[in-house]
Amino acid sequence: MNRRFVTFSLLATLLLVCGSLAFAQDYPEVANPKPLFTAIRHAGPSVSPSGKQLIQWNGSFTDQTKEKHTFTMVGTNPATTNVSSTITVWIIPVKFVYNASHGDKTFDPNTKKLPNGRTVTQNTLKSPLFNAGIDFKQGATNLGNTQYEDAFQRGTWWGDNVKKNTKYHVLLKTVVKPEQTIDCTDSSCSVQTVNFGGPSITVGLADINYYDGLVQGFMKKLGATPDVHPFFIWNDIYLTEGGCCIGGYHGANGAQPGGQTYGNASYADVVGVFSQDVSAMSHELGEWIDDPFTDNLVNCPADGNILEVGDPIEGLSNFGAYPYKLNGFSYNLQSLTFISYFGAPAKDSANKWYAFQNDIGVCPGQ
Repeated sequence: MNRRFVTFSLLATLLLVCGSLAFAQDYPEVANPKPLFTAIRHAGPSVSPSGKQLIQWNGSFTDQTKEKHTFTMVGTNPATTNVSSTITVWIIPVKFVYNASHGDKTFDPNTKKLPNGRTVTQNTLKSPLFNAGIDFKQGATNLGNTQYEDAFQRGTWWGDNVKKNTKYHVLLKTVVKPEQTIDCTDSSCSVQTVNFGGPSITVGLADINYYDGLVQGFMKKLGATPDVHPFFIWNDIYLTEGGCCIGGYHGANGAQPGGQTYGNASYADVVGVFSQDVSAMSHELGEWIDDPFTDNLVNCPADGNILEVGDPIEGLSNFGAYPYKLNGFSYNLQSLTFISYFGAPAKDSANKWYAFQNDIGVCPGQ
């Protein structure tokens, strides 16, 4: 009797395991996935009805082809100020719910538990994006024990500016806002597996234009104003636009100085995949700081002639990311290009490098 019970239990277990494996393989695989990021610019007022605006400064540089380029960046002018700016970033988790007709799966950063016991949202908040604790020593330059995006911005303007104005910082203060839910029933919504040449990951997919329309409503409902940066975070989600896979994007409704900026990024919880942990977030926050209104133009045709500091590096090993340990977790932070990559004088940036990790040269066309 006992033996029959054990045999039945083992058989039931085997059937359960086999059934689980079969279920895990039911999701179709994305054909020809391409890891990428993008930016969106919407028409809107340059002066906000609220009277509020992002902390920002305007500058210019002459590139190696003798073209002059003007730009707007987040923070204050590192050449004329020696102060610390703090910008409020709203962390807005987004739950994607796919019904039985679209994959029958939910992706929720507030409930997905990671091996370290934290949720995706909690692990994001503990990351170097929003916390000091890492001494960023890049080559011969110590950029300080600070947040990652601040270390990057200090590095891009180190030369004649931050090296002298040592109190210059661009810091991010987080405020967690209520989670927003998307019942993903658009024709573009599906659950699939993606493989970029390494491990596979099961993800939710949705068209970027469908998603962005919902984001506009979320910002209005939450009462966003231009002095804050709403930042929407996803777990194991990629957006699509004629193909997969967009790991994040930043956007602006309106031009400087009063347009509303916002950002979005995925947190992939499978080691070794595109958008692993906060790598996509580091990409999008870095690009927002250096091109908040998505209209800083440069002479780099291969990069779309836009001052997007993450795109040139995303195709390198590990999607351009490097591991840094903080708060008991190894976070992947994507290297970002300094202003010198776009043709500005190399002396402006730390060590005369073209990127935070010295992993790229000047852009093609310079």
